[in-house]
Amino acid sequence: MVMPRLRALACFILAATALLSAQNQPTIANHVRGEMSFLASDALRGRGSATHDELVAATYVASQFQSFGLEDAQLQSVPLASGATTYNAFALLRGSDPALAGQTILLSGHLDHLGVRSTADGEVIYHGADDDASGTTAVLELARALASLPTHPRRTILFVCFGSEETGGQGNQYFLQHPPIPLASIVANLEFEMIGHPDPAIGSTQLWLTGWERSDLGPTLAKHGAPLVADPHPEQHFFRRSDNFSLARQGIVAQTVSSYGLGPHYHQPTDDLAHIDFDHLAHAIDSMIAPVQWLANTNWKPAWNPGGQP
Repeated sequence: MVMPRLRALACFILAATALLSAQNQPTIANHVRGEMSFLASDALRGRGSATHDELVAATYVASQFQSFGLEDAQLQSVPLASGATTYNAFALLRGSDPALAGQTILLSGHLDHLGVRSTADGEVIYHGADDDASGTTAVLELARALASLPTHPRRTILFVCFGSEETGGQGNQYFLQHPPIPLASIVANLEFEMIGHPDPAIGSTQLWLTGWERSDLGPTLAKHGAPLVADPHPEQHFFRRSDNFSLARQGIVAQTVSSYGLGPHYHQPTDDLAHIDFDHLAHAIDSMIAPVQWLANTNWKPAWNPGGQP
């Protein structure tokens, strides 16, 4: 009887050790909360376009890319007509298949928000937690997950967080003029913007893709597990209102993943950490990892539907 008891005790100890180890492993929810807590903190003062605060955010993102083991993690300085400078942060995960590594999936978000504004009662910070610290966090977590795979995806993945989206997209425009990889290599772009709240117009765990009817990208990703549906707010023209639009005009199939675009906190001081649905945000990011991994491994290329390219 002693040996079976010892074996049972050993199994129990091993199981308990494994459980404790799993509990100590940082989860995606932990990472999301940590990244959001920095990006949308008072210290970053709303990451105003072309401010020192936006530069701090860009530097943080580039350093995170480096910590994940990505290649060429760096800042791209963008001179503005005003004399100020905005910044893009980007890094590469090289494809593992020589036949497909020359094709690129671009995953993007934007760094900046509205910064600080003066009122009769003093300065007010527009934290931009949902717009677009949530999208920047999505790019970081997708980078972390994909870089940690035992074998890199077959296609190359370029992770970019653009500067100065809020003031006209100067970051994405400069990127198009000075791309770190040939633009012709970009097979698809998924921009992540404002995914910190569920949209009551769709299912609570769903996300929507702008310009759904314009290409076969959304329906195909949905077939491979992405919780994507058509944008339920076509009257808002969201397809034209984020970084993806400049890339789409260059012929790249480029669309934005979002949820609840114009909620009550949009461009308000209340777009802060206290109003983020962290369970929704972590689930939204986690739900896109496998579909993006599939997109980076397949030979399939998305295409514009007739009349869909702007």
